[in-house]
Amino acid sequence: MTLRFIQVGLGGWGQNWFKDILSQYPGVEVVAWVEIDPQAQSEARQKLYLPQERCFLHLEEAIEQVQADAVLITASLPGHVPSARIALSAQKHVLLEKPFAPTLAEARELVALAAQHKRMLMISQNYRFAPAVQKVRELVREGVLGPVSSVSLDFRKFANAAPVATNRHYHIWQPLLVDMSIHHFDLMRAVLGQEPRQVMCQTWNPAWSNFVDPPAAAMTILFDGGTVVSYRGSWISQGSPTNWGGEWRMDCEKGQLDWTSRGDIPDRVAVRAQGKRPRSALLPTLEYRDRSGSLDTFVRACQTGVNPESSGQDNLKTLAFLLAVVKAAESGLPVTIA
Repeated sequence: MTLRFIQVGLGGWGQNWFKDILSQYPGVEVVAWVEIDPQAQSEARQKLYLPQERCFLHLEEAIEQVQADAVLITASLPGHVPSARIALSAQKHVLLEKPFAPTLAEARELVALAAQHKRMLMISQNYRFAPAVQKVRELVREGVLGPVSSVSLDFRKFANAAPVATNRHYHIWQPLLVDMSIHHFDLMRAVLGQEPRQVMCQTWNPAWSNFVDPPAAAMTILFDGGTVVSYRGSWISQGSPTNWGGEWRMDCEKGQLDWTSRGDIPDRVAVRAQGKRPRSALLPTLEYRDRSGSLDTFVRACQTGVNPESSGQDNLKTLAFLLAVVKAAESGLPVTIA
């Protein structure tokens, strides 16, 4: 059965979602598009060859005029909660871009609304759908090297060279933590199978940085299974760039896992058992990866009625994790995550 979608948000990221993901996946049909900015809508309509009669300024109009099963929200963060609230109240399933919501209270409201109307609510934590991630989860779950004692995770990119006047990224709230590191926070939960309990975080913003909020951070995170994660991230690093998934070194009772995902360097997982040479793990072949993996998981959940990976309920924990890191960064104090 084909799932009929309304897409909300036609900025650059939303356009990419339609062109590279939605239009390439055989199990969906986009029946309408919503963009509140008339000029942005007009540009997207011409660029993507969208029918004018199926493009709307307001989600309520689209819901009234087309038959749809689900709503994909690719709008910016301020549009997440209002759009999801309208869609769920209209009995539509919702696939929502990260971060979930600006506050935990608003996120909980959407989870309750989805439950009330018996509709799926999923957050697209697309970094989960990568071969290396799936393999490492399997190795950790099966205890191949025993419990994970500590993790060292590094993310490096240089994004400080674009013209200040035209780069929206320089002006967003917590550009590293909220816009980028949330992927890594979610991966920590997914790979370790543990939940964060306390975080200490230091952020900084050099005088030569073009960013308004800090583009670099270092933190220590304690998980409920005893694992300690040391994380360093930067949008202004002059060093060799990492993959988007970062560089991971996981120390275990009987050895070490080194891995990376999602980038110019192909996914890889090196397994170094104690006293032995490292070997490359055989990675799974995924039919759908990254955002296509998110979309496929969501579609299957809607068809089967089984809650998807990274459901709204589960993703409350990733959002709580993110907000605790931001609080620790802004206060300079350790923050306990309830």
